[in-house]
Amino acid sequence: MKKIGLDVGSKTIGVAVSDSLGWTAQGLTTIKWDEKKIDSAHDELEKIIKEYDIQEAVVGLPKNMNGTIGERGEASQRFADYLREVFNLKAVLWDERLTTMAAERVLIEADMSRKKRKKVIDKMAAVMILQGYLDANQ
Repeated sequence: MKKIGLDVGSKTIGVAVSDSLGWTAQGLTTIKWDEKKIDSAHDELEKIIKEYDIQEAVVGLPKNMNGTIGERGEASQRFADYLREVFNLKAVLWDERLTTMAAERVLIEADMSRKKRKKVIDKMAAVMILQGYLDANQ
């Protein structure tokens, strides 16, 4: 069963997909969207969900360092609800604390320029979210 990993920001959504066995996550794309219009990424998401036969979504849940859920976390919860209702997917929220910083570190260590990092950071964070979930559930 293939899964999709999503790093949901206010302007972009990083997207990763799993292999059929659910062992590895691969970065796919970054979708530009408007968080105020929750369905603004609908067409691109629908295309990915159909093309990759996605059955489950793993949505990054940005908790505060003390474990509480703030405004960004609430936005991720709303997006997970949207995925359940509109695409009929099982949607799991996965603690994503520090994934963007970890992704940034990996890209810096790979000697990627700041301009190139900006283009792929959300996709890399989605990979880390999904891979963390896959590793924990094997």
